[in-house]
This record gives sequence, structure tokens and C-alpha cells, in this order.
Amino acid sequence: MKSTILYLLTLIMVVSCKKENALEKEIAKINTDVKIERFDRLFAKVNSKKLPDLKKAYPFMFSEKYTDSFWLAKKADTLQIQLFNEVDKVFEDFSNTELEIESFYNHLKYYYPEFNPPRIITITSDVDYRNSVIVTDTIAVLALDIYLGSAHEFYGGISKYLRANFNKTQLVVDLANAYAEKYTYHPKRKTLLDEMVYFGKLLYFKDVMLPFKTEAERIGYSEEDINWAKANESYIWRYFVSRELLFSTDTKLPQRFINPAPFSKFYLEEIDADSPGRLGQYIGWQIVRAYMLQNDVSLRDMLIKSTEDIFNNSKFKPRK
Repeated sequence: MKSTILYLLTLIMVVSCKKENALEKEIAKINTDVKIERFDRLFAKVNSKKLPDLKKAYPFMFSEKYTDSFWLAKKADTLQIQLFNEVDKVFEDFSNTELEIESFYNHLKYYYPEFNPPRIITITSDVDYRNSVIVTDTIAVLALDIYLGSAHEFYGGISKYLRANFNKTQLVVDLANAYAEKYTYHPKRKTLLDEMVYFGKLLYFKDVMLPFKTEAERIGYSEEDINWAKANESYIWRYFVSRELLFSTDTKLPQRFINPAPFSKFYLEEIDADSPGRLGQYIGWQIVRAYMLQNDVSLRDMLIKSTEDIFNNSKFKPRK
């Protein structure tokens, strides 16, 4: 009996892998052929003669509040030059990042045929990590100075848990997250479960769009963090349920379990120090995954479903 079950499970896995491989081959044929516009390099080399042409090519990068002399002075600033140089070192070869962005856009085009790849423009942002990626229908702006490596000296004044993902490999994950927010509809989020399901949607979007990234990379965890979350999934769920937190509107709960933080706040000494932050997002991710396994629903339809629909029809059970 056991051997029969094992055979059936193996067969299901083989068939599933074949389908996934066939799908990925189909997506790869789309070939969005992205082009990266290195505005950061163009600005670093600009002079008084070239500035008018650069402003004409990139009018949205130059606020009319400032004169040409302001921009030229900014370009010549010692700290700005150091920033340019560090970015140029890390992103001297952009080919791998470009391939990842193209793969992501191929996936996006497959699931959203109406999607047209935007202009992709790289900049430096004076380490404005809250705006590392900005997307519109026509442009995507990537601040490369946020991805120089989590230990870079430029980030010395930023909390360790925030700069943990300031790495080159994380750029396409942040880009995908910006699109996930763009394509996800969720009514006003009032309860902890609302927050969990919303972020679960964003993470599932990245499951689909970034199959070449690990689970840890998609959520922005270290391998140690993702393993801790998996090992303690049942405990986390019992904690949420036993304390009736899922439907609570306590405004402190997102700070404890959803928002970026060095650890999640169970207020239990034996667990807080070891836990990663954002465990509410992690559990929401597992709920959305369970929902997609249990229901014949497309990605784009799931992204507009209500919290109640997803939770009630997920049949979610945490791993033990």
C-alpha cells in the first residue's frame, strides 16, 4: 500500500514538473527584450553643453524648480561622485540583472498580455531606500545605490534589518513587488487577517513571476529566517488563533507581525529574539498558496478576491 502511494506521489510530481518546464519554455519565447537606460552614468558624465540634451531626453528627471547650475553643482559634488563610482563598481556588468528583469517581464506579459514593457531607467537616489523602485505604465525607475551590498559603508546609519536586502540580487524582487502592488486590489485593510492576505497576494504574485528566485529571496528573508518560519509555522498559527488576533483591528498588530522589523513581537522571551520579522506576511502567503491549490482560480482573479473568500476557501492547515 505504501509503495503504491509513493508511486502515485512520484508520478504526480513528475507530471507537475513537466508541466512547469513546458510553461517556462513557453514564457521564455515571449522575449520582451528589455533595454536598460543608464541615466546614472549619463548624469555622471554630463557637462554644461550636454545638459540641455539630457534634460530633453529625460524631462521627468529634472524638476523645473532647479536651474542648470544646481544640476551641474550636484553632479560635481564630492559625495555624489563617490556614489557614482560605487554604483559603477557594483553594476559595471548589468547583464545578469537585465536577464532577470527580462525574465520577470516575460512572465508578466504571459499572465497579462496587455502589458507593455516600460522604459527602464537607472538612477542614483542619495540612498532613498523607501523609493528604490518606482513604476508607472511607461517607465520603471531603479535606484541602483540601494543595491550595493548590505554591508556597504553608505548604509552604516540604516538599521541592519532594513539593509539586509540592499543587494544586487534583490533588485528584481523589489521590481516585481512594485508590480504586485499595482495589480493587486484589496479593500481597506482593517484586521490582521486583511493585512496577512494582502501581503500573501503580493508574495504569491512573486511565486508566479519569479520562479528563478528562492522562497527566501521572494520574501526578503535569509535562509535561516525562512527555515525558522517553516519550522514554527504551526506554532505561529496557534498563537494567532488562540489569542483571537486574526479578526482584531488593534492598530499595533501590523507593527508586531506585518511591517519590516528585526523580529516579530510575540512578547515571549523564548521566541521573539529568534524569530524573523513580518511573520504575518509569511502566514498570509501560506494561506493564499493553500487557496490557489484548493480552487480553480486564475492569478489575476485571485488578486482581486476578498479576505473572506480567500480565507474561507483556503482550507489552510499549517505544516507541522
